[in-house]
Amino acid sequence: MNVSDLRHLSFMYKTLADDNRLKMIGLMARDEQRVTDLAAALEVTEATVSHHISKLRAVGFLNLRTDGNQRFYRINTAGLDRLKRWTAEIETMPLEVNINTTDTSWIDDLDLDDYAKKVIRDYAPEGRLKQIPTKQRKLIAVLDWISQDFEADRFYTEQEVNQVIERYHEDYARLRREMIAFGYLGRERGGGKYWVVPETDTTS
Repeated sequence: MNVSDLRHLSFMYKTLADDNRLKMIGLMARDEQRVTDLAAALEVTEATVSHHISKLRAVGFLNLRTDGNQRFYRINTAGLDRLKRWTAEIETMPLEVNINTTDTSWIDDLDLDDYAKKVIRDYAPEGRLKQIPTKQRKLIAVLDWISQDFEADRFYTEQEVNQVIERYHEDYARLRREMIAFGYLGRERGGGKYWVVPETDTTS
């Protein structure tokens, strides 16, 4: 086991240190699951499930299959096998390593282009924004990243939108406005409902 492996193993353990994530792994090991299925089984909100899924995917524990607007998640057996193998080799861990060093390997697994990944490394190496970018291109990269936490086939209340965005930065109101302004989220007049704007939609 080398230093890089040990850091990733530490990140895996931290990701698994949550009861709901462990239950989700059990459910997805049996069959494919949608966010709505997992939310019903665990009796939590879909926004909470989406947050946990993003963490599990970041360390390679999940595979995603899309069918239209539907997203189906199941266990990535290769990722779990890696965890088991490294755990078995834990006695051979390097002695001189700072486990608290920020591990940004999870960013490599994001469905973003190389520029956006670099922005996330600079602004959110630990998964939460240190600040909101002021330059438009960097801001769009951040919005691309946050938008992946929203499901395309459902409506959100404003409170649910805020709960998702607040995991990334405390100024959820500003980021919510930016996501609407740049066409990531649609909003019903009066703010009663929000939804993901399909990529094929255009504005005049």
